[in-house]
Amino acid sequence: MPLEIPFDNSYARLPERFYVRQPPVPVRAPELLLLNRGLGAELGIDPDALQSPEGVQVLAGNAVPSGSDPLAQAYAGHQFGGFSPVLGDGRALLLGEMVDSQGRRRDIQLKGSGPTAFSRPGSDGRSPLGPAIREFIVSEAMHALGIPSTRSLAVVATGERVRRVEIEPGGVLTRIASSHIRVGTFQFFAARGDAEAVRLLAEHVIARHYPEVEGPLGLLDAVIARQAQLVAQWMGVGFIHGVMNTDNTSISGETIDYGPCAFMDSYHPATVYSSIDHQGRYAYQNQPDILAWNLAQFATSLLPLIDPDQETAITAAQAAMERYPALVRRHWSAVFRAKIGLVTEQPGDDALIGDLLARMVEGQADFTNTFRALAAGTPRDEFLDPAAFDAWEADWRKRLEQDTAPDRLQARLRAANPAIIPRNHRVEQAIDAATQGDMAPAARLVAALSRPFEDLAEDDADLARPPTEAERVHRTFCGT
Repeated sequence: MPLEIPFDNSYARLPERFYVRQPPVPVRAPELLLLNRGLGAELGIDPDALQSPEGVQVLAGNAVPSGSDPLAQAYAGHQFGGFSPVLGDGRALLLGEMVDSQGRRRDIQLKGSGPTAFSRPGSDGRSPLGPAIREFIVSEAMHALGIPSTRSLAVVATGERVRRVEIEPGGVLTRIASSHIRVGTFQFFAARGDAEAVRLLAEHVIARHYPEVEGPLGLLDAVIARQAQLVAQWMGVGFIHGVMNTDNTSISGETIDYGPCAFMDSYHPATVYSSIDHQGRYAYQNQPDILAWNLAQFATSLLPLIDPDQETAITAAQAAMERYPALVRRHWSAVFRAKIGLVTEQPGDDALIGDLLARMVEGQADFTNTFRALAAGTPRDEFLDPAAFDAWEADWRKRLEQDTAPDRLQARLRAANPAIIPRNHRVEQAIDAATQGDMAPAARLVAALSRPFEDLAEDDADLARPPTEAERVHRTFCGT
C-alpha cells in the first residue's frame, strides 16, 4: 500500500542559513513498535499505509517519501543559563510540513534519525529506544489532558544499539508539531546580528501561528500569553519539564522536548527529577519564573525589529514582559480554582488553594490522587494525618456555599482533575518491558492515558496507584 503524504514545506522556502538539508541515515532492521492510528487519520495519512513495509521504512528514515524535503533546523539557546550560539537539530530531521484534516499546518519530524551538521562532536545522532517510548507515552498523555503539546505518531526500533550510560537498543520517534520553531531559533540569528533573518523568521511565525497580530510587539505579546497559559497548565497536573532551556521553549506555545520530564507523585514544590538539573533550576515551583527568563531572551532577540532606537525598543519590550506575572498568576488561579471545584472568583481563593498545597506538603499527599479524591469525598485518606485535611475542608465547604453551581460540584471536580497521569514508575516499567520485546505494558498505559478524566476500569486501577518506595523513580534522563 503506497504511503502518500501531501507535503507543503514552507520552512524549507526560507533562506538556506535557516537549516541544513540532508537525508536521514538508514537503520539496520526497523520494526514498528507503536503507531498512533488516530493521529495518522487526523493528519490525513492512511494508518494502514503507515503500518505497511513501505510506511515503516519512512518512519525509520530508510526511505524519503515523495514531496519531503528533509532538513535539520538551526537554532541556539541558553542551556541552564549558559548561552550556546549553535545547537540545532543534532539528531532530528524535519521531513516536511502538511496541512491536516482540520486545516492546521503540522511538522513531521524524525527524532533519532542520525547525525547532522549540528551534532555534537562524536555524536551518533541516534536515540535510545527508551526515551522514544517515554516521549510517545508522555506527549500523548499531555494531549489527552488538554495541554498543548507536540504529538507522537510512531516509534520504530532500529535493530541497532546506542551507547549512553550503558549500551541500549535504538529507536526513532516520529514527532508531530505545529512547528519546531523555538526561542532559540530567534536567538541563533540575533546572536549573529542578522536582523534580516530575525525579521523573516518573525514574519513566518506570525503568518503560521499568529495571523491575528501585527508586528514584533504583537508577536511578543502573543507568545507571552500562550506560554503563560501553558506553564499554568503544567502546574495544574504536577508536570515538571526538567530542561526548560530556551531551545526547548516553543514559539507556538506547545510543550516540546520530553527529555528528563516527570509528573510528581507526593506533592512538594521543590521537586526535581532531572539527572542533569543538579541545582534545581527547573524544579516544579521555578517553572513560571524560568519561563519569564526565557521569554525575556525572546524579547531581546526581537529588539531590532521593535524599534531602531534601542532604548525605545527596550522600553516597549519591558512593558510587554511586565504583563507576564499577572497573566501567569491569573491562569494559575483559574486552573487551581477549577481543581477545587470553584466557578466564581473571590479575593481569598488563592490563599485557600495555597493552604491546601501547604497541607499536602506536610502530609506527603499524592498530588494527582488528592485532587481527584475531592470528587469521591476521600481526600483525607491521602494525608499522613487526615485531620490536617479536615481543617482545610471546613474552609473549603464554606467557600463552596458562596459559589454559583454547587449542584454540579462532583462533575466539575472530575473534569478538572485526572484520574491517571503517566506515573514515572509505570513509564519506566513499560520501557523496561519494551526493551525486552514486550510492548503490552506500553500499549496498555497509552490506552488508559488516552481517557485521563474517566474513572479507571477495575483492570487498570493499579495504574493510578502511587509508587511503593521500591518502585519510586528518583531521577529521569535525557536521551542524549
